[in-house]
Amino acid sequence: MTEQSTPLERLKAEGVAVWLDDLSRELLRSGSLADLVEHHGVVGVTTNPSIFASALSKGDAYDEQLRELAAEGVDVEEAVFRITTDDVREAADVLRPLYDATDGVDGRVSIEVDPRLARDTEATVASAKSLWATVDRPNVFIKIPATVEGLPAIAAVLAEGISVNVTLIFSLERYRAVLDAFLEGLEGAKAQGIDLAPVASVASFFVSRVDAAIDPKLDALDSEEARALRGKAAIANARLAYTVYEEVVASERWKALAAAGAKPQRPLWASTGVKDKAYPDTLYVDELVVAGTVNTMPGSTLTATEDHGVVGGDTVSGTGAASQDVVDRLAALGISLDEVTETLEVEGLSKFEDAWEQLLGTVRDGLQGAGEAVASGAAR
Repeated sequence: MTEQSTPLERLKAEGVAVWLDDLSRELLRSGSLADLVEHHGVVGVTTNPSIFASALSKGDAYDEQLRELAAEGVDVEEAVFRITTDDVREAADVLRPLYDATDGVDGRVSIEVDPRLARDTEATVASAKSLWATVDRPNVFIKIPATVEGLPAIAAVLAEGISVNVTLIFSLERYRAVLDAFLEGLEGAKAQGIDLAPVASVASFFVSRVDAAIDPKLDALDSEEARALRGKAAIANARLAYTVYEEVVASERWKALAAAGAKPQRPLWASTGVKDKAYPDTLYVDELVVAGTVNTMPGSTLTATEDHGVVGGDTVSGTGAASQDVVDRLAALGISLDEVTETLEVEGLSKFEDAWEQLLGTVRDGLQGAGEAVASGAAR
């Protein structure tokens, strides 16, 4: 690593995988995604319903497929399924060389199960299997929310040899349950004789939303101690999550799986875009640098990090006591991190569902418009 290296290069040198939290047909067809991979250190992609809804609402990149789907007479659910799996398959092909070069660690693209199924274990498993079979690429992650009902689905899907990105994790308690589901799933796969080496997983621990929820509570207290804790909770929570991860990878249970060829479930820092403009726009990148993790960034955060990120080394290891002190000080002010994260899960799932409905609405309108255009052309 040289003084001339970019912050993104320094992140790579520190063992942090940089993933893009965005995908669209425009990114694919313009070559922008390939450029980000080749020249800007991006080694993975995450998607969600909100990202797809935004992509479909802009430009004309999907018009041709919408016309084809309208002509076929498919319903809106099938149209969404085909559009999103096509994009993810194409992105997986762009990233496949990285997947091969890193022995399956990176070069991954995530696609999420219908979030309306998050409280239904069996339906989540069925959706995950369908997405995996349809995309039909080994470098895909199936995203499953870490709800109580999602935990057994995560274990069941991993036991089938399907790679999983566990999403919507806010609390340490739930994260421990996610790690347990991961181990259970790999143990199930091993029992079935499935090769564990290609089976991968990441655990998406949400960051910025914690500060967005706690800072207003601190502002309401209007005290010196409260002001001193602004912008501290999210990073402390994530750093404590890393200590949980370290405990698990040191366990005999994990060591037995590792000996059988398994790869660890990497912590993934999600929701890393800064919501409070009073904070540095690379805050949730600079303060969460530690080997063996992933930071998935929206395009704006990726650009900011490349331009002026402050990456000087590991900012997580050895911070457990200081991070717990932040949580304790919040509790002394009457702010329970557990209560906040519980609320955030409920709100987060609701936001996922709203985004899915928005995606359905966007595609429904697109199908209708395309159908009318097809009918008009046939009438001429």
